[in-house]
Amino acid sequence: MAFSMAAQHAADKRLKDAIFGASASCKEAAKKYGADKVTNATIGVLTNDDGKIACLPTIEKVYRSLPMEDIISYAPISGLPEYLQAVTELTFADFRPEGYTAAVATAGGTGAIHHAVANYAEKGDFVLTSDWFWGTYNVICQEEGTRLTTFKLFDDEQSFNAQDFTAKVAALLANQDSLLIILNTPAHNPTGFSLSEADWDAVLSVCKDYARQGKKISMLVDIAYIDYAGEKNATRRFMEKFSGLPANILVMFSFSMSKGYTFYGQRTGALIAVSADKSVIEEFAEINKYSSRATWSNINRGAMTLLTRIQQDKEALAAFEAERDALYKMVQARGDLFMQEAQAVGLTALPYQGGFFLSIPAESPASVCDKLHEDLIFAVPLKLGIRVAACSVSAAKIKGMAAKILRAQQAVQ
Repeated sequence: MAFSMAAQHAADKRLKDAIFGASASCKEAAKKYGADKVTNATIGVLTNDDGKIACLPTIEKVYRSLPMEDIISYAPISGLPEYLQAVTELTFADFRPEGYTAAVATAGGTGAIHHAVANYAEKGDFVLTSDWFWGTYNVICQEEGTRLTTFKLFDDEQSFNAQDFTAKVAALLANQDSLLIILNTPAHNPTGFSLSEADWDAVLSVCKDYARQGKKISMLVDIAYIDYAGEKNATRRFMEKFSGLPANILVMFSFSMSKGYTFYGQRTGALIAVSADKSVIEEFAEINKYSSRATWSNINRGAMTLLTRIQQDKEALAAFEAERDALYKMVQARGDLFMQEAQAVGLTALPYQGGFFLSIPAESPASVCDKLHEDLIFAVPLKLGIRVAACSVSAAKIKGMAAKILRAQQAVQ
């Protein structure tokens, strides 16, 4: 056994990231066969139809115009006040819930998830999310001394499985006094599914039932892909349902600049909370500021300034929104094309409504993905199936992919 200098709780840490592993294999194939011959459906970044990473022109223009002082200076630990105000307004648009709100700047959407787990899940307790989920949720939970468990996202009709959600909440709160629930919607990663308003009614009904019993419910809504889910107010209409909730139900949102601003590497986001209780929000602001100081101290001032400059400039904002809408329509068309072809050839795919990704259930995901390598198609094997990144595959390469996935499935069965 190898000698270890690590603390006992850390010695067994090993990161096995299926997404970056699949991406690495794809890059090797591109070197060997040429990028034009390879289909890279692995990574969650927007690429144009020429295969190059997309950057919104207004983002580049405004960022390059920033004074160096705004790029290199420290920011306040909680974030620039004007940035926090702007991301709160962006999160809710015209459907801001009644109640008290606060926000803290984070290192991307991932940082927001980290803070929610670190501060609203008891050590040793379970955190609940759907069985189709972004694997980093589990990494964060393990790092923070909690355990991730899941409910079935879909029922037999491929609708939201409110029955299993209810059952899992009941089972957990039979043994826990509090529960953190993570729901990634709209445009869920990895399926592209979005909860309907009726689905939200079912979720909140369960939460209110347990709140009346004295349980503490914290809910994190991961909205990383909301800007690729549809018209901004239509996708946020459900948020007004969080008005006037009991004090022992806290709703939080993880905001990210990565996707909506094509600003992935700058690692800028926010955690926003709403509560009917002022003291709950005051506590939220203080404890998350503390966590920020203890992790990254403060985040990217230049990116925060970029967002606020765009929000304050009507001309730049109009240009930015038009450019992003074009990207949204491009990705939506790719996803819709895949789903149309899947239906035509008889490939079972999970309901895609928008966003970067779509998924296909499979009994042996890794084997199917390996088989797809013969067609120079690279996708991500998950526990329950295969994730296809429509965001990074041109429409020309999407065409015919469903049939090839079906053949690969049949070949490995």
